[in-house]
Amino acid sequence: MNCCWCTIVTEKLDESVRFYREVLGLSVARRFAPAPGTEIAFLRDGNGFQIELLQNGRPADAQKEGISLGFQVPSLKDALARARSGNLAVFGGPTKVPGCSFFFVRDPNGVSIQFVEQDRNADDR
Repeated sequence: MNCCWCTIVTEKLDESVRFYREVLGLSVARRFAPAPGTEIAFLRDGNGFQIELLQNGRPADAQKEGISLGFQVPSLKDALARARSGNLAVFGGPTKVPGCSFFFVRDPNGVSIQFVEQDRNADDR
């Protein structure tokens, strides 16, 4: 079984698409309006995982605690510099734990986004 996508309900579709494209480097796989007042955008990483952004005219639940999406980066230092140059508030790091280092930012919807650099000598698990 493979995880195919994660859905995020948003009131800021264009801003969210821009965040996932510009900050995380995802590409728009498809974007469509299946019904009046509803628009969906799927963004894909290089491995096929997708984030579905759903704007349906209803208020998005402000409670986004307890969920984070992790993205592996080749250089945490470079990702941190990009986040700061993009005026993203960094929280929860940078932190080093056995096997990796990481930090968090929030997307336009309040979802925690974790940038992770695996230690070069860490075993694949």
